[in-house]
Amino acid sequence: MSSMRGFPRVLAAALLIACVPTGVQSSVVGVCYGIFGSNLPSPHDVVLHYTNYNIFNMRIYSVELPALDAVRNTPVNLMVGTTNADVTLLAASFSNAASWVQTNIKPYYPGVKIKYIVVGNELTGEAARSIPAAMRNLNDALGIAGCGAIKVSTAVRMDVLANSYPPSAAEFAQPYMTEVAQLLATTGAPLLANVYPYFAYKGNVDKINLAYATFQPGAPPVTDSGSGLVYTNLFDAMLDAIYAALEKAGAPRVRVVVSESGWPSSGGVAATTENARAYNQGLVNHIAYGAGTFEKPGPFGTPKKPGQIEAYLYAVFNENQKPGEETERNFGLFYPNNKLPVYPINFAGTLLPRNWTRRSIGAGKHN
Repeated sequence: MSSMRGFPRVLAAALLIACVPTGVQSSVVGVCYGIFGSNLPSPHDVVLHYTNYNIFNMRIYSVELPALDAVRNTPVNLMVGTTNADVTLLAASFSNAASWVQTNIKPYYPGVKIKYIVVGNELTGEAARSIPAAMRNLNDALGIAGCGAIKVSTAVRMDVLANSYPPSAAEFAQPYMTEVAQLLATTGAPLLANVYPYFAYKGNVDKINLAYATFQPGAPPVTDSGSGLVYTNLFDAMLDAIYAALEKAGAPRVRVVVSESGWPSSGGVAATTENARAYNQGLVNHIAYGAGTFEKPGPFGTPKKPGQIEAYLYAVFNENQKPGEETERNFGLFYPNNKLPVYPINFAGTLLPRNWTRRSIGAGKHN
């Protein structure tokens, strides 16, 4: 397809890098780097692509050594995952966690700016009960290795909640999540949550307004009958449901980082480039400007939780080998074969750090 409806690709690329505001924090918008594709660029080219578009926060889902090498000595902050299979091993003993840190983290940090380690992604069932022990062992191992500034958490999906509507009624469905929440309160790490209004909308098209789900103006607001808080978008309501559950778990001060969010551009219900652009641009704007505008940003946060939101869009590229429904292969912001945008989006919440040039990419050595 040579162009999108109303958006020639050259124009889309130009819009992507335009209009970066000067008053917005650079640490709040990230993009996930998925690797389920046969035609993806090399890790070095991916990192260059991130920095070309002023994206300085990346999530990877396991320890991918080529990606770690490519990120070294660049301004890109990294969220790195253990595999789900690693979790029970890390939970079994401190020595296992220490070995994992010495192999996968110590040779790279701090040349690679590792911000978070994610202990399992959307882990369910019996294995999920191992998450707290794995987190404790990793925290101890990182401290002894001199990497204690890295925060350890886990990434959950919305079904960890027994109820999510209204947001004030939410609570965790399983006891292990209370243990996770209280551990995070002790370590100061955030809970990582994959928040997808798309899937909530897809399952309730007769009950949820599409404009409300995609940050479009004019959507009828929704009032939480329990708290009286008024919501103008579904993302905030879902995020506040997690905050309500943390509060009930005795961890009201734990922050939530949205470790995945996005909207597919093709392949299913409401999966169009128009809706994908509306949602993803709406989310970036919501993070960058809060309830304000480019000229006058703020206030920031959700109705329940004021403050800056940190979120990662899924994903940088369409992934032609990702399993599942067709929509799963169409969450990308860019086409992998030519790295052009699927639709125009401005990463308004990211700024180029001072005294840095793109020539520095890949120039570093192990620390």
